[in-house]
Amino acid sequence: MKKLLALSILALFGAAIVRAEASRADLVDRVETCEAILQEFQSRSDTAIPAAVLQRARALIIVNQFKAGFLFGVKDGYGVILVKKPSGRWSLPVLISAGEASLGLQAGATAVETVYVITDEATPRLLFNHRFNIGVDAKAIAGPKGAEVERYNAEILRTPMLVYTKVAGLYAGATIKAGHLSRNDSANFLLYNTRYTMPELLYSDWVTPAAEVQPLIALVQRIAP
Repeated sequence: MKKLLALSILALFGAAIVRAEASRADLVDRVETCEAILQEFQSRSDTAIPAAVLQRARALIIVNQFKAGFLFGVKDGYGVILVKKPSGRWSLPVLISAGEASLGLQAGATAVETVYVITDEATPRLLFNHRFNIGVDAKAIAGPKGAEVERYNAEILRTPMLVYTKVAGLYAGATIKAGHLSRNDSANFLLYNTRYTMPELLYSDWVTPAAEVQPLIALVQRIAP
């Protein structure tokens, strides 16, 4: 029992670190981690998002989440969102917060890496209200992989959120409820040295991309032109 309690306290401490005030270097690390997550997804045949799905993308959300603890379930994390503009160019990556992932996690410490392919224009704007619940405010299903795309009709591929995650046991078309995403304006103020908020950062050209975020933009532009 003492060991379980110690692990739970450690989990709570780790979650507190995620919520703590971050430095700009910490925020750059988050963007770079999200870039690495997407690169790894696309480098593996069992996790790669098919080109036919990426062609439908109007936004991408890349999330890194954590779960730890036995007596206390601690689920927390961060991510970025990018939107595809009418010109076909992708936006700045805008930092967001993520919580309460529940994609079949087991007790103990676990990391969950997820990419959400958003296929409509309205869903990204749900974050303007500060928070939305995946699978509740926007329908979300596990996205098809590889040759599976050919077996699914256009209606499924038009689901607002197609979910790709490294957690085993999800099958294409399964409905998913996976916690919430919320905007993080304070992090973006620091990362981009601006007072513009999420709507302006995503949909305007008023902020020049910082050098540290350009590799992620280039990667998304390459895989989802």
